[in-house]
Amino acid sequence: MSKKALKQHAALPLAMAGLTIMLAACGNNAGNGNNAASGNNANKPAETTATNANANAAAGDNAATNAASGEQSKEPVKVVWWHSMSGELGKAVTQLVADFNASHPDVQVEEAYQGTYDDSLNKLKASMDSKSGPTLIQVYEIGSKFMIDSKAITPIQDFIDTDNYDISSLEENILGYYTFNGKLYSMPFNTSNPILYYNKDMFKAAGLDPEKPPTTYEEVKNAAKALTKDGKTGASFAIYGWFMEQLFANQGADYLNNGNGRSGTASESLVNSDTGVKTLTWWKDLVDSKVALNLGRKTDDTKKAFLAGQIGMTLDSTAGLRGYVDGAKDKFEVGTGFLPKPEGAQDGGVVVGGASNWIMNNKPVEEQKAAWEFIKYLAQPDVQAKWHINTGYFPITKKAYDEQIVKDNMAAYPQFKTAVDQLHATKLSTATQGAVMGVFPEARQVVESAIESAFSGTDPKKALDGAAKDITAKIDTYNKTTK
Repeated sequence: MSKKALKQHAALPLAMAGLTIMLAACGNNAGNGNNAASGNNANKPAETTATNANANAAAGDNAATNAASGEQSKEPVKVVWWHSMSGELGKAVTQLVADFNASHPDVQVEEAYQGTYDDSLNKLKASMDSKSGPTLIQVYEIGSKFMIDSKAITPIQDFIDTDNYDISSLEENILGYYTFNGKLYSMPFNTSNPILYYNKDMFKAAGLDPEKPPTTYEEVKNAAKALTKDGKTGASFAIYGWFMEQLFANQGADYLNNGNGRSGTASESLVNSDTGVKTLTWWKDLVDSKVALNLGRKTDDTKKAFLAGQIGMTLDSTAGLRGYVDGAKDKFEVGTGFLPKPEGAQDGGVVVGGASNWIMNNKPVEEQKAAWEFIKYLAQPDVQAKWHINTGYFPITKKAYDEQIVKDNMAAYPQFKTAVDQLHATKLSTATQGAVMGVFPEARQVVESAIESAFSGTDPKKALDGAAKDITAKIDTYNKTTK
């Protein structure tokens, strides 16, 4: 093992401690078992290094064996892919894997649903000291900082450079999120951003132009006022921390110091900046003036109210677009618009949400290369086209829009164009690349609590001051464990 590799693996215990902190406050049952696992890591650096050394030695052995044995090299290389796609999304994933395996007899991908993103990361942590983990794992975007700090992955950039793989057709605004210090660490898979959904029929009935959705905070309030009548309410936006992050980016404002944690390690939350106060004050005013309903944290609840015709506008991910259109079929026409911003705000755009695929470095080199083959397959235009129309997630490659099935889908569902236009209109900056911190899941919950506090009567500035202080303290603790 090289000195560099030894140094990387020696850093793993500290990163594991960081994950414990991150997951323990996720409200997702990080559990004592995982804390114990982290403790084991902290106490057994030599064993960890030895385990990884054995894994790398095994990689070398496998490569040598396969090179020497023509018969063995014909055996398909097994790749285990952990993902968090369930329901209809899970069915789409199963089909992607079946198609890949049928066209690649030298590689056999086994997909395994691991629960929510938090559940999956929890299981990954528990597997890091053994060979029981996956070759490839889908991780939500806010888990990126941990994945890098863990030193347990092989950056995708390494495969790109070795393979001279052309990424020029991939969406720059999507790659931007997963690029750190000029290096792409993971390959985007399912990406989305938030848009405004509105009921065109309610707009007509209220005397509003159904082809002109509101684009500013001020226009949203005016539309909500007009829509609030006859037992219906103008809007409802779920108390979802992701929306606050997006509304910051849409004004070109960083969520964290040090360039959103991209020019240097973030050490301070900026959620209580003027951008945050202005946004929460607007949001609270909508609720206080009763032109918007507070339906809690779940977008499922605002979606149900929207599809029932109880509210005229809501915010949600583009990933849900197909469900919105199908759910409103024969009841009303769904309109889509860009995420609103304050009047006069010039720069900014949206941050991609969703998840990306990471290759683990404790697997044999041959297995990692096979995982890379699967990743390249997932990025193909025809594969991305199928994924897009079956789920609503963006294609990660611009060439997918040349596929006929995408053109046909866009004609049948013109609402998809809003999401694509919004992505392409985004100016890439530290604000729109997205914030980077190891305690993001916790921070999101802290912000959601602050929004709830404001809705209950706390001054928005005071609520956000408390949130910023809390998040900054959590960042400080995490940073100390990963030095």
